[in-house]
Amino acid sequence: MKAFFQAMLASFKDLLPIIIVIAFFQLMVLQQPLPNFIEIIIGLLMVVTGLTFFVFGLEKALFPLGESMADAFARKGSVFWLVMFAFFLGFGTTIAEPALIAVAAKAGDIAAKAGAIVDTPESIESYAFGLRLTVAFSVGCAIILGVIRILKGWPIQRVIIIGYILVVVMTYFAPKEIIGIAYDSGGVTTSTITVPLVTALGVGLASAIKGRNPMLDGFGLIAFASLLPMIFVMAYGMMY
Repeated sequence: MKAFFQAMLASFKDLLPIIIVIAFFQLMVLQQPLPNFIEIIIGLLMVVTGLTFFVFGLEKALFPLGESMADAFARKGSVFWLVMFAFFLGFGTTIAEPALIAVAAKAGDIAAKAGAIVDTPESIESYAFGLRLTVAFSVGCAIILGVIRILKGWPIQRVIIIGYILVVVMTYFAPKEIIGIAYDSGGVTTSTITVPLVTALGVGLASAIKGRNPMLDGFGLIAFASLLPMIFVMAYGMMY
């Protein structure tokens, strides 16, 4: 119980800068009292409590699970199953991301209003689901690329530079309506579900492979998970 309250205090400290900024602009700049003050306090307590449980869940379950599975696959010596696990881990965690669901739904509404697709619920839902599948597939491929990089020992900066050169080139040819969505898709993939498991996979894999440094080789998978969705979504916009 003591550890829980310490974690709760730490979560509150993490949120404190946001609280100070909002309170300052609300009271000093806008010079208005906070609306629904009691509801805001209750909501803040819910956020702090939820964040505390989330951090506990990461430390007790997701991080150990990801690292142990990566270690088991590495020791098993089967590259095929390791790659399959990496793909489905990236795909499964991304398709369930709340941020991606929200962005895809909004993108479908905007595309319909702009005349890019037929303005019907079915067409909007199909467009949004296709966007989610595209991003999830791209993250799956990104995690495969990250795993292969760890296995081969490729310098991460070279792969990232080549990837962003491709992003810049595709930006000139992609429909203007999809470019902003594509760039945002690279951000929403690195959210609450994907990041912990993917990070644990990279660190666990680098720890299990002889000659790999978890600090140097274990991190970087999230960068691929941000990069490839931009490429895939722009390609999705070109084909759609």
